[in-house]
Formats: sequence, C-alpha cells, structure tokens
Amino acid sequence: MGKKKEFVGEVISDKMQKTVIVKSAHLAKHPKYARIIKRYNKFKAHDENGLAKMGDIVRIAETRPLSKDKRFRVVEIIKKAKTSVELKEDIQ
Repeated sequence: MGKKKEFVGEVISDKMQKTVIVKSAHLAKHPKYARIIKRYNKFKAHDENGLAKMGDIVRIAETRPLSKDKRFRVVEIIKKAKTSVELKEDIQ
C-alpha cells in the first residue's frame, strides 16, 4: 500500500453535519505562458466531532470513500480562526 495523500487548506464551509469543505492551494505553471499561477482544489472532508469551523487551517488525509464525494478526513486543526468576538476585542 502506498502513502496516503495529505493536504493543508482552509475550511470554507462547515454547514453540513460532520463534513467540512477544505480549499487547498498549489502553484502550477501555465501551459502556454509559462507563468506560475495559483490553483485551488476543494475537498469534502469528514469531521467526526465537528470541531473545525469556517476559516480554520486544517490538515486532511486520504481515506476510504465515506460517501459519494467524501474521500478525506480531518487529521488536525493547525490554526483556529478568530471569532467575531475576538475581532471586536482586538479593535477596542
């Protein structure tokens, strides 16, 4: 068995139960103009405890198919996003 794929990305949606959508960025070379451009992939990832919230930076790992679209699970939350209450405190 090979090594499971892992990605780091930002949670862009947490509206589903036990599922988050993670946006992962990578750099790629444009085929015609040979410029380096930023490309994005969106993955649905399983979050059993519902700890990941919108704006969090998370690490996801490949796993067996859990549903039609869900092929990843949240391994760890690297950085929590600031809540609106924390942002208001920073302003004052």
